[in-house]
Amino acid sequence: MNDWPQGWNADGGGYGRGGPRPAQQPAHGMQPTAAPPYGHVPPQQSQGYDDRYDGYNTGQVYGGGGDPQGPPAPARRGRFKRILVTVLIVLLLVSVGTYFWADSKLRREVDLSIVKDRPEAGEGTNYLIVGSDSREGLSPEDQKRLHTGKVEGKRTDSMMILHVGANGNTMVSLPRDSYVTIPEFTGSESGKNFPSPGQAKLNASYSTDGAPLLVRTVEFNTGLKIDHYAEIGFGGFAEIVDAVGGVEMDIPRDLKEKNSGIDLKKGRQTLDGEQALAFVRQRYGLAGGDLDRTKNQQKFLSALASQTATPSTVLNPFKLYPVMGAGLDTLIVDEDMSLFDLASMFWAMKDVTGGGGKQMNMPIAGPAPGGSLKWDMPKVKQLVSELKNDDPVTVTD
Repeated sequence: MNDWPQGWNADGGGYGRGGPRPAQQPAHGMQPTAAPPYGHVPPQQSQGYDDRYDGYNTGQVYGGGGDPQGPPAPARRGRFKRILVTVLIVLLLVSVGTYFWADSKLRREVDLSIVKDRPEAGEGTNYLIVGSDSREGLSPEDQKRLHTGKVEGKRTDSMMILHVGANGNTMVSLPRDSYVTIPEFTGSESGKNFPSPGQAKLNASYSTDGAPLLVRTVEFNTGLKIDHYAEIGFGGFAEIVDAVGGVEMDIPRDLKEKNSGIDLKKGRQTLDGEQALAFVRQRYGLAGGDLDRTKNQQKFLSALASQTATPSTVLNPFKLYPVMGAGLDTLIVDEDMSLFDLASMFWAMKDVTGGGGKQMNMPIAGPAPGGSLKWDMPKVKQLVSELKNDDPVTVTD
């Protein structure tokens, strides 16, 4: 019995691959008909194959020639998923690498654990942000260019309390000439206890024993606990401004003063690091003296934060890394400050200075001895109570 399908035989006969197809055998009484041309299948005799196929063809794979629309949808989806996963992995690695790079640059040099007799913590988080006149890292040429002088050591040029809370963020500038009591304290280097020096300008506490005594003095005179401390010097401030490409400001009038080195014309313009430093340092030639200077500092921080925290900077590594590097290299913080705390502080500053929070000076009652400024203590107590309870601030300066 022949096991091959009908019309085939084992020795290659019949009309298999490459073989001729025989004429059809007519029924009794009919004339034989010629076999159709090879490869032709009349429509009524379609074998069920797609019309794209030409029938029998030596070595031809049915459906060959490719789909002009590309690979099927499942293949395209699979390729897209692989690309997406690859991109996410790369972003994760870059993010992790950036985190550890930035964390290693933070200068955690302030030990708040030595601050004695601290107030109880309230709601929200309080940062003490300080701009110092440190000349660290500045060459003689830099000191001349930035009009910093050659004074040894460092003093505070600006001080602000930033409260971050659920009911809005508040920035309170502390005039450096505030007349306050400097309390007894533990020396940050000696570990010895020192008696109270009495009443003096607020910036005297910093020049006496640095950041720990400044924090101690602010807490003693306000009753508000400081959770974190951040300080930047002259050089770092100028580098940040230059790294971000300058800061656009609208200068209300011509400004020129030799001590700060400021020399600006009225109108909208972009300040570089040297000009920006002069703007925030100027105190002479201003009608309100130190109070007007704190307002200029807040105005500049508003412009700096608004122009730094933008997609063009944050999403551009060629701008982001220089800005972060310039800030982190010179930023001094407390030992417990994390990058997340620092980010929270920065975004809260942007929110406040951008109009989403409240900016004010510590309420002032009037002049005090030695050209200093006396706080309005009833208002100060109300302000501190609202901050500690994280209530909306109603006090005005």
